[in-house]
Amino acid sequence: MMAVIETGGKQYEVIPGSIIEVEKLTAKEGEELILDKVLMVDEDGKTHFGRPWVRGAQVVAEVLGQDKADKIVVYKFKRRKGYHRRYGHRQLITRVKIKEIQLQKPSKPQKVS
Repeated sequence: MMAVIETGGKQYEVIPGSIIEVEKLTAKEGEELILDKVLMVDEDGKTHFGRPWVRGAQVVAEVLGQDKADKIVVYKFKRRKGYHRRYGHRQLITRVKIKEIQLQKPSKPQKVS
């Protein structure tokens, strides 16, 4: 089973057991998270697409820790003007392990006569 989830304005392809780094989430180490913004689920060759999210689908994840990503260096300059700026940034991230992908089967509407 595979799913595509959205968190922090980015999309991630996940499978049970995978470890991903996402934008900082307000959760403590060891806590369980329910990620319910599921865009797509592939279940044994049957694909479910959301509009925008798949109804009844959620991903259960465990927080492994809070950390900072690698430093990026931003350098701005304008040629022949004597202007240049250099600074760096380290984004705060949360490392999570995907435990389970849950998909509730939608019940079929009953005919009313």
